[in-house]
Amino acid sequence: MPSIRTVSFPDRDLLDRLSPLPEGIRGTIWDLKSDPKDAALAEIDAVVLPYIDAGAVLGSLSKASNLQLVQTQSTGYDGVPEAAGPAAAVATAAGVHAAATAELAVGLILAKLRGIDAAARDQQTGSWRPQRRRSLADRRVLLLGVGGIGHEIAKRLAPFEVELTRVGSSARTDAYGEVHAAAELVSLAASHDVLVAVTPLSEETHRLVSADVLSALPDGALVVNGGRGPVVDTDALTAEVVSGRLHCALDVVDPEPLPSDHPLWKSENALVTPHIGGNASAFEPRIVKLLASQLEALAAGNRPANLVQEGPFSAAR
Repeated sequence: MPSIRTVSFPDRDLLDRLSPLPEGIRGTIWDLKSDPKDAALAEIDAVVLPYIDAGAVLGSLSKASNLQLVQTQSTGYDGVPEAAGPAAAVATAAGVHAAATAELAVGLILAKLRGIDAAARDQQTGSWRPQRRRSLADRRVLLLGVGGIGHEIAKRLAPFEVELTRVGSSARTDAYGEVHAAAELVSLAASHDVLVAVTPLSEETHRLVSADVLSALPDGALVVNGGRGPVVDTDALTAEVVSGRLHCALDVVDPEPLPSDHPLWKSENALVTPHIGGNASAFEPRIVKLLASQLEALAAGNRPANLVQEGPFSAAR
């Protein structure tokens, strides 16, 4: 089992909330923009990444010559294993953001189906434009992603009386029923009103929601992305939305943020939120609880949870 003794935190507040640290673990502050506060770079064994804009500072991980573990504060980890290098382990905050992200996904679906976004625009001009909108009840929802966030979305959709179809990387049956394979997306899309993407980003999921999938969706269908922007082909989606054929509600985009002159900003068929799915009041107590558990495991010589790259822990089973 690797020996991890010095752990860096991106800010003083997070370290204070976790203090006192378990016996044998020393904390230091390193925002990955400047040098650590109370430790040499060579002394740092584990790094807790910042929650916001972690991708912008990943290049600094190479400065920690003894790096054995990188802990994200996000569920996604795109780019982290590459930046950490194969000798270091990578652990995610899987589960921390599931409830909040699921809340937003359902909120985006409701807002777009019921025209709440249009009503908010009308309020600015004092316009009263009642219309009969689509309800979430009886909608056929195609859920792409069956991990923790997907599971929480499925739970929250159940009371709305939807017809739910779940899609994962491969076809299988789990404790909650049938899971279709991602290879079936085009054929499944044709019979669904709402497509919700919450799958992580990988080589396999990059632009998985392709032009073919989008064109297979029926007229008036809604595309919701709460996972990672590049899972959806932005150009193909933009063409469908700007034409008026499809609607979208996006918390993540590609590129992120969208350029100020991007057509989706002005399209009435689009609703865009600035990647706030997990950034809610539920985040802080849950991330502190997870990090405290991870530190206890390291102090006791045990494997941390949520490893997506095992590094030195691969021989410690």
